[in-house]
Amino acid sequence: MLTVIGEALVDVLSGGISAPRTFVGGSPLNVAVGLAKLGHPTTFIGRWGRDDYGAMISASLASNDVHYIYGPDDAPTSTARGILDPVGAASYTFDVHWDLPVLPSNTPALADARLVHTGSLATLLEPGVSKVRRLIEAARPHATISYDPNIRPSLITDHARAVTEVEGFVALADVVRASDSDLEWLYPHRSAKQTAAAWLELGPAMVVATYGSSGPWGLVKAGTARVDAPVVDVADTVGAGDSFISAMISALETRDLLGSAKRGALHALDTDTLASILEYAARAAAITVSRPGANPPMRGEIA
Repeated sequence: MLTVIGEALVDVLSGGISAPRTFVGGSPLNVAVGLAKLGHPTTFIGRWGRDDYGAMISASLASNDVHYIYGPDDAPTSTARGILDPVGAASYTFDVHWDLPVLPSNTPALADARLVHTGSLATLLEPGVSKVRRLIEAARPHATISYDPNIRPSLITDHARAVTEVEGFVALADVVRASDSDLEWLYPHRSAKQTAAAWLELGPAMVVATYGSSGPWGLVKAGTARVDAPVVDVADTVGAGDSFISAMISALETRDLLGSAKRGALHALDTDTLASILEYAARAAAITVSRPGANPPMRGEIA
């Protein structure tokens, strides 16, 4: 079982002369759906409201065979209202309600997971972030931990605290993905590659920086690898990074590199294998940007 913890929301996207369109989203939810569409039994731990947007989220998870824990509560469903620019990138205004109940660490979705993924708003916004951290700490002795900070600067009022929170999750993680813009916002005094190298020293086996159409670059103890991004006609870039890390996790699973017993093998990853994983994940992201909304591919589409 693979488990994802984090926010679910609805993207309301506008741009040009067309009417706004709504898509189920939230970075962690997108990762959970991406993993399920790639054929992995997946559980999502998150919350949304008992409203029309919440019903969209419940239906999306059910249609993609994603089991969920917690789910609807009395607060409104979180939303991200995005304006698409001419190249399909979105700038967002958020209305987010983020919290979790206190879940016991022996909850099967956590105790039996080979991997637990988290990131984005769920790892930066209280009161939920403290509960997420405790769940990740409890899962780490038996599960691989993956993390994607997916920074939303408009929601962050304390830059220094955000850096501290992010570094705490990086230190707990085995696999980290971040966009170049995330890394440069967190550490404007150094390059994204310099930050990736600094993060590798905090403990992960793999740190990957994605550069949009310029392709991903990754770092492991054995060295670095970079691959080109496939050339596609871009509908929008919503969910591209989420599809990327879903496919990266899937590639690790197919190589039997998930679970704490495989932590040593993951740290010994060679650069040729890293390049192959990056290439696979880049193909998944390219498919996602070729169609509207966060719509990750099936395994057969990537092949």
